[in-house]
Order: sequence, then C-alpha cells, then structure tokens
Amino acid sequence: MSREIVNAICAAYPGAEVSDPWGGGHDAWKVGGKMFASVGAMGTGVAVKCPDVETADMLKDAGVAQKAPYFHKSWVLLPFGPTSEEEYAHRLRVSYDTIRASLPKKAQAALGPVD
Repeated sequence: MSREIVNAICAAYPGAEVSDPWGGGHDAWKVGGKMFASVGAMGTGVAVKCPDVETADMLKDAGVAQKAPYFHKSWVLLPFGPTSEEEYAHRLRVSYDTIRASLPKKAQAALGPVD
C-alpha cells in the first residue's frame, strides 16, 4: 500500500476532497468538511476513523493497526506494508461511511449514492 493507492481509493468517494491543512505534505481526506483519512508527511501509513473506540481497540489488539498519534482514540493508524490492499480499502470505506453518516441528512443526500 502507498500514499498513491490511498489517494486513488479516497478520490473515488462522492464528495471526497483532499487538502494539506497542517502544511508539510500531509494528505487529509474530507467529506462534508470532516476528515475521514489522513496520510502524514512521512507517508508511513494511513489514519482512519473507526465507528467506535471498541473497534479501534480490536484492530490494535489484532495487530492490524496502531494508535494514531495526535488523533482521538476512535482513530487508528494502518501502517503501510504487511496488510492486504483489500483491508486498507475496507477500512477506508468504513471510515468514509462513518463520517458521511454523521453529516446532516441534506448534506448526505447532496453527495449522491456511493457505489
């Protein structure tokens, strides 16, 4: 997995936009102004939002993810490397869906359907 693959996956989601809010080469993916994925300047992995803290803890306990520095406990860091591309794609989709579901219904409807 790499920054380029993460960016390609995230770019396909309706309403997804990338920015560098902190400067220095970070990729922060947002939907409706809320972040759902972030690749740091070092490019060692991707931080994603989990539906809850329990899911984040389960992923860390299973060795799939690590604590995401500077993020809330419901976020995890998926290091680039041993994890399959399907797992990254799944976790990015769960993160996107979690953030999208937190948006007002009108904002969700304006984004259109997700494939």
